[in-house]
Amino acid sequence: MPEPFFTETQRDALQEISNLAMGMAATGLSELLDAFIELSVPRVRSVAIGEAAQALREMTGLDGEVTAVRQSFRSGIKGEALVICRSGEIADLATLAQGLGGQSPDEAMSEIELAFDIANVVTGACVSSILDQLGATPVFSPPGLIGGGMSLDGVFRPDALTWDMALLIEVNFSLEDQNFRVHLVMLMAQESICIVRDALDALLGET
Repeated sequence: MPEPFFTETQRDALQEISNLAMGMAATGLSELLDAFIELSVPRVRSVAIGEAAQALREMTGLDGEVTAVRQSFRSGIKGEALVICRSGEIADLATLAQGLGGQSPDEAMSEIELAFDIANVVTGACVSSILDQLGATPVFSPPGLIGGGMSLDGVFRPDALTWDMALLIEVNFSLEDQNFRVHLVMLMAQESICIVRDALDALLGET
């Protein structure tokens, strides 16, 4: 079924652009976590903010308590990126990272520090690559914690988010032999989604 803001051809092009960006992010995560990163095929869906939590549940099965970090970006295309992990999985990963690094408890990276590091890698690589392919160069604000141990509905509260629409670019970054996945969601106003659509049309016209 066609997306409300993209034709099927536009959506396929955005999915391919996202696929290239996710590969760059996977390389960065692999270096950060010293582990092999497995990728699923990116899926693209646009929804109203009020429907974003349920849409992400339907796409991924992600439920229960999550930890979420948000980071704004601006250029010709403006919005926010959310990086979301299950809270229990980020806690397990922090413990694993401590063991791999041989750190003492005082030196060990906290769950929140690790969530920020993962968000920086995923957002920086994915958003920069996607927008670069669309002819824009983003400027990022410092990342901020939405919360830990909260529901998806709490993450996507319409009264707490600036943008009206959510462009869900979903991919499973998972660690080989580990129970950990991270999801990226891009949020933007409808006028920015229109700019994305025009940029996709320009790219498609060049092929």
